[in-house]
Amino acid sequence: MLYDFHTHTFLSDGVLTPMELIRRCIHNGYTAMAITDHVASGTMQRTIEETRGDAMLAAERWDFTCLVAVEITHAPASAIAQLAARARHLGAELVIVHGETIVEPVEPGTNLAAVSCPQVDILAHPGLLAEEEAYLAEENDVFIEVTHRQGHCLTNGLVVKRALGAGARLVVNSDGHAPGDYLTEELARQIALGAGVPESRIQEVLEDNPQELLRRGLSRREVQS
Repeated sequence: MLYDFHTHTFLSDGVLTPMELIRRCIHNGYTAMAITDHVASGTMQRTIEETRGDAMLAAERWDFTCLVAVEITHAPASAIAQLAARARHLGAELVIVHGETIVEPVEPGTNLAAVSCPQVDILAHPGLLAEEEAYLAEENDVFIEVTHRQGHCLTNGLVVKRALGAGARLVVNSDGHAPGDYLTEELARQIALGAGVPESRIQEVLEDNPQELLRRGLSRREVQS
């Protein structure tokens, strides 16, 4: 079982079309995925509509599930809840927020805004995740990402420690932008173990939690159809 709910295409800063990305992930053995291109207010509607076209074609012709999603990125922290609600209204099946990674100038307060918003599904690469943020993620059922992405992954150990300590749910994602970035089952397992996820909780992080995210996304698709 292999899931990845954080990927990018040339609709933002990736290099592949949505269709080619889906095909390459199928080739890697993915069970399901999401395309989550970077958005804020101006690009949100276009990105969701264009992603949906290829995701629906993959479902029809390959019986493969690609969720239509977005990553709210470098937006004002005070606008996160508004943008998440708009994304859901426009048809996003998952909403991710680009967290306060230590390698980019994300506005302070973004993590807190994301984990305080029940319409956010995943806080991506949150950097120096605070204990308060981890507890709020658990309270609002916002998943915390353990990332494969270079630079963003530097704080994975702290993220895992604080998320597990607060009871927040973890998910491993690639944050892939190019063909060599995507996961395999063994790589996802190594990322989780290397970040400090105990062996006894690997199934929870790599299978149970992603399956819950997939159920969320598909339930929203059913409502919209």
